[in-house]
Amino acid sequence: MIDAFSRPVRLGEGVEESNALSSAAQDRAIKALRICAAKIRHHRVVASRAVATEACRRASNGKAFVRRVMRETGLPMSIISAEEEARLAVAGCAPLIDPEAEQLLVFDIGGGSTELIWVDMSHTPPSRRQALIRALAPLDPGSECDTARAAAAHITDWISVPTGVSTLQDRFRHIVDDAERFSAMSAFFRERLAPFRPISMARGDDTRGRLQIVGVSGTATTYGALHLGLRSYDRARVDGMWLPGERAAALTQRLIALGPQGRARHPGIGLSRAELVISGAAILMTVLDLWPGARFRVADRGLREGMLYGLLRKNGHWTAQ
Repeated sequence: MIDAFSRPVRLGEGVEESNALSSAAQDRAIKALRICAAKIRHHRVVASRAVATEACRRASNGKAFVRRVMRETGLPMSIISAEEEARLAVAGCAPLIDPEAEQLLVFDIGGGSTELIWVDMSHTPPSRRQALIRALAPLDPGSECDTARAAAAHITDWISVPTGVSTLQDRFRHIVDDAERFSAMSAFFRERLAPFRPISMARGDDTRGRLQIVGVSGTATTYGALHLGLRSYDRARVDGMWLPGERAAALTQRLIALGPQGRARHPGIGLSRAELVISGAAILMTVLDLWPGARFRVADRGLREGMLYGLLRKNGHWTAQ
């Protein structure tokens, strides 16, 4: 990796209520994207891709924001579908796939949506399973090569729930008590997961021994850092670590007990995540409760790396064969 940059901009803040991107959220995003554009120019990047996800899919002014991004930063940005977002996030996690795992569940908790995708790898040789996952990345919006189509055939089911940490927080911000808000959020999110077929398929079928769960999101990496007791974030230690479900449950209770001020002062959370970490916890624990006893692998990767795999394959620098 030559360079990296990340900044929480909360683009979807308020979309739940207004169905529009606020001026403040747009300004935060534009400010961050100007830094990205400067880095791209500095490194003389010849091939790049910028995408927008659920906040722009949902907002009435999402397309107008994309045009503003191009006008003010020079970055051509496209709004991708929920399916493409899910597949790119899974593809980006390919290096973290355990060759012995036969079933794969990847969940990606975003600001405005949460994606779950289940991949059946049982008929793929262990030595080919990482390549199978990497091949899920589409080359271009709306296009599909034979390799990606073959990989997509292994997808048992996927779902994009239009609920993420920002939208869930907006919906339940009227509940002051953290424990009550967590319970209400959890119940709300669980109802919206009902159409995801693997939930009912797993009943009576013990898949835990051959199921791998991967968590993609700031929520997952925050839990990883808290588990390790890090005072400052260290991607090298967090990315790829395993977190038992029972440890995640204990950390959740600790986060609730801290209260808003305690979370804001905590070096592993901070002011910017103090509000959103409870909504992220509700989504995370709902997923883990559906597959009890499972551990999950924390991924500080996903959509970005999936796009990189697609760009590499498109430009002939990598093949899935």
